[in-house]
Order: sequence, then C-alpha cells, then structure tokens
Amino acid sequence: MPGVDRMMLDRVGDEVARATSLVRYAPGSTFSPHTHAGGEEILVLEGTFGDEHGLYPAGTYIRNPIGSSHTPHVGARGALIFVKLHQFNPEDTEQFTLNTQTEHWRPGLVAGLSVMPLHQHQHENVALVRWAPNTQFQPHRHWGGEEIYVLDGVFHDEHGEYPKGTWIRSPHMSQHTPFTGEEGALIYVKTGHL
Repeated sequence: MPGVDRMMLDRVGDEVARATSLVRYAPGSTFSPHTHAGGEEILVLEGTFGDEHGLYPAGTYIRNPIGSSHTPHVGARGALIFVKLHQFNPEDTEQFTLNTQTEHWRPGLVAGLSVMPLHQHQHENVALVRWAPNTQFQPHRHWGGEEIYVLDGVFHDEHGEYPKGTWIRSPHMSQHTPFTGEEGALIYVKTGHL
C-alpha cells in the first residue's frame, strides 16, 4: 500500500506466509481491510498505530487471532511496528491489547532482571525483559527456540553484541550465556515457538 514500507526479518513461504517484519507507516497512511488467516502479533515501536477498534501508542502489544480482521491506519506522526504473521496456534484464540507503559514489572530469575509477561499459550511465551547494566544470566538452552528484538540498549552473549534494532533468531536447543554491559538493555523475547 502507498506509504507503508516493510523490512522483512524472516519469511517461510510466498507473499502470504509465516513472516516477521518491521512495518513503517508514513503519516496519514492506511492499509486495506484484511483478515488474519494465520493470526497477527504486533508491538508498536514508534508513533501511534490504529484501526477501527482503537488507537495504540508506542509500547502497545496487540494479538489478533486467526480469523480476526481490521483496517489499519495511522495519524500525523505515522508509526513503526514489529509484526509477526501466520504464527498462531489454532487453539490460541485470545484477542487483546496490552499497554506496556502501564503494566507492572516482575522480578526476573537473577538480580538485575525485570520481566513483563505479554502472552503465554502452551509452549509459547512472550515477554519484555529489562536488563540492568552489568547483569549476567546463567548458560541455558532454548527448548523450542528463542527470538529476540532489542528495543533499547545493547544486549550481549558469547556470540556477539546486539544494539537497539537487532533481531535475533536462535533455533530449538540453541544455547547461550546472555549479559549486559554499562548500557543495560530492554528486549522483546519469545520462546518455545520455533
């Protein structure tokens, strides 16, 4: 659609496919009405995203299950969203939005970690994780894989350094030992779905 640009991060299939993307909506742009045959998961990164059901400022997490439909639009500031398509379990039918700016953080598994659960269904878990500066996590394996999008700061493990805007996909039973330096980090993390 005019004014809507997509940066593909991952794709399995053709145009209608399992896909993970960044989508930028220019100010005032719209997208045609459509139905989500495989579900849609969105995290609003910048601006305000909207549809006929409401307006969703930066920090809003949205789940539109299989069979849901909408007509997206944005206002004068435009929007940038992180979006995952065709990745829903057919039994995962909950439709909701969550404003992460007003939700509470929970203590993580180690000192320096805070977790905000976003969604859980069967083996799939989605959360925001805030890493204080100089936080170290123990070595661990990802049953069902792990996907990370770095929202702020710099995330690290023994394989590399991942600044804001980095997307990481680690397969089933991959292993790493994550940590942060002086910057700390905020990440979107999804596990158990690959």
